Amino acid sequence: MERSAYQKLADWKNNYRRKPLIINGARQVGKTWLLKEFGQREYDNVAYISCDNNPVIQGAFSDFDVQRLIRVFSALTNEQIKPERTLIVLDEVQEVPRAVTSLKYFSEDAPQYHIAVAGSLLGVTLHTGTGYPVGKVDELTIFPMTFIEFLKAMHQDLLVDQMKEHHWKELCSMSSRFEDLLRQYYYTGGMPEAVACYVETQNLLETRAIQKRILNDYNRDFSKHIPASQATKVRMVWNSIPSQLAKENKKFIYSVIKKGGRAKEFEDAIQWLEDAGLICRVNRVKKVAAPLKFYEDFGAFKLFMLDLGLLGAMSDVQAKDILIENSIFSEYKGAFTEQYVAQQMISAGEKPYYYSKENSTLELDFLLQKSDVYPIEVKAEENVRAKSLRQVVEHNPGITGWRFSMSGYMEQGWMVNIPLYFVEEWIASH
Repeated sequence: MERSAYQKLADWKNNYRRKPLIINGARQVGKTWLLKEFGQREYDNVAYISCDNNPVIQGAFSDFDVQRLIRVFSALTNEQIKPERTLIVLDEVQEVPRAVTSLKYFSEDAPQYHIAVAGSLLGVTLHTGTGYPVGKVDELTIFPMTFIEFLKAMHQDLLVDQMKEHHWKELCSMSSRFEDLLRQYYYTGGMPEAVACYVETQNLLETRAIQKRILNDYNRDFSKHIPASQATKVRMVWNSIPSQLAKENKKFIYSVIKKGGRAKEFEDAIQWLEDAGLICRVNRVKKVAAPLKFYEDFGAFKLFMLDLGLLGAMSDVQAKDILIENSIFSEYKGAFTEQYVAQQMISAGEKPYYYSKENSTLELDFLLQKSDVYPIEVKAEENVRAKSLRQVVEHNPGITGWRFSMSGYMEQGWMVNIPLYFVEEWIASH
């Protein structure tokens, strides 16, 4: 499978100011596979070490003598480690916090060695208990596969190439083909193992079983890494997300978790899930103006899951509702479509917000700040109205609205309608 992060790794390798690399991301988003694939293609050899249940490597960081550590790595992997030509990979590095600290010394004393570490953020042990090498490392976050990465996995490279030419109107003539592929992505989501299974077998049940197993793994990790009392609250927040997104107003409401629920009771659980990379928080802003950060309201937010396919698996949505019928677009209050759009934005490195007006029903699904501020309305169907979007644009002269929907590409002066299957490339090109 082709991942867009591969090019970022290549840029890191070729940067003369390169520092040791930390790969962040939730469990099972493909960090290990990507590093191994990159190492095999771009280096003479790879010295790969898993730190999980590995007492030898856990004891190796008694001090930070880099040359001694290189000898240990070489002995453990039976690989000759050559400066500039060997990629050293320490996986599951959250199990050995001192390994993260050692990166400071690789940066200062042995920059000629290419070293990358990967670790699950579940447990949030990466940044605790030892010194984090601030300013001495490069970092890269890996997300689930985007729609374009899914298209490439489905051997639709020609469609991707055509999309990147930005002939939006002409491409709409292939809308039925794009919509069919988008429906398949709604089902599989972007977890690499689920996508690989679907591409290879087209087996819907097996793909869903993988998604369910990933969810079960996450649930087990809650117990493994968090005290029991806190783990219960984490599960309550996590399990409430589908119902939160299925509301007309998708603002996160604590009382949906339990009657009388309050922020102070659950805010630590939300933060843990966010730090673990399992959820994405989209905060409200009080004003449609740059910089949006100035108008951020931390007390009002939406929570999205890390992956669309996992949302479907957690919600037990049937394959026929996604692949055949229009339920996925016409029901669930647009939950899956907002999740899809949020996921594409966040994977592209954007920070989305949403806007709602005080004492009014007016609400915008998202706001993005790029060269300009773009108010965004998301519609799951073709038959759309953009009342809130129009009001916001009329009250903020000079801005152009974006509407993501299943309608074809259309420019209306004050607003551009972009088909949902173009979301990722549209955002990247503006």
